[in-house]
Amino acid sequence: MVAGNLVLIPGAGGVGRTVFEQLRAQDVPVRFMVRREDERAAELRALGAEVVIGDLTRPETVAAALQGVARMYFAMRVSPDHLLAATAVASVAREYGKLEALVDLSQMTVSQMTATSTEESHQQRLHWLAEQVLNWSGLPVVHIRPTAFLDTPLFTTMAARSIQENGTIALPFGTGRTSPVAVDDVARVVATVLRDPAPHIGQVYELTGPRSVDMTELAAEFSRALGRPVSYVDVPLDRWQAQGLSRMGLPPHIEQHVATMAQMHRDNRYDRTADGVERVTGTPAQSIEAFVAARRDFYLG
Repeated sequence: MVAGNLVLIPGAGGVGRTVFEQLRAQDVPVRFMVRREDERAAELRALGAEVVIGDLTRPETVAAALQGVARMYFAMRVSPDHLLAATAVASVAREYGKLEALVDLSQMTVSQMTATSTEESHQQRLHWLAEQVLNWSGLPVVHIRPTAFLDTPLFTTMAARSIQENGTIALPFGTGRTSPVAVDDVARVVATVLRDPAPHIGQVYELTGPRSVDMTELAAEFSRALGRPVSYVDVPLDRWQAQGLSRMGLPPHIEQHVATMAQMHRDNRYDRTADGVERVTGTPAQSIEAFVAARRDFYLG
């Protein structure tokens, strides 16, 4: 492995874990920064990663984790601390002065936002502000803006539950269209940029699935993948929040974000397609049907 290519990845799961698997296959060295010693940290070490303890919101631990690092991937789970973390990382990385690339996992909704728009969630606003901070920092930044993930509970656990119960996908999206993208495809883009960042510095890559579909078309893709009828049921947004979302016990920040995503789908704000996955990796994003077919047992129970 080439130590000069050391990549820092925060967190032990999500897109970052999949990025690590792809970088490992190319012998690119990875250091994870995790918040605690646990089984996941031990597993990452066993797989060949270096692991350090730290917190993106604490500059002193970010500084320690950056030592010897050439490239950094910046991402967090949905959190009210997102902007604080982005500011801490930008400040420390600028002082560090040795990054070849800082790859930021943002959100595609940012492309539709302005400094004063108000229809978006608090999390989406934090992503917009974080992009401004990273751009102002003068660091070699690449922004990755995926649309809604196919792997989100909206299209996985919640869909699987209703498919098993009554053969439906019940969501409050109305006639809105959507083009969700798989975590694997987002990770392929991030890993490609981290392996050879120079051609990508200053770029913004928007990532979606291969086509935009309404929910009836989405249900049809599920039907073909699963070999059984699946239909879409449009649920009133307030009822879906009261009977489904609010019962999941999510923190208020996350619940507000998911509810806003649902409303924006209903308002057709997710009707968009982009070729970022294929443009960066040379391979198109996978379809909804392919994603579901690869997880057939999960959806059918």
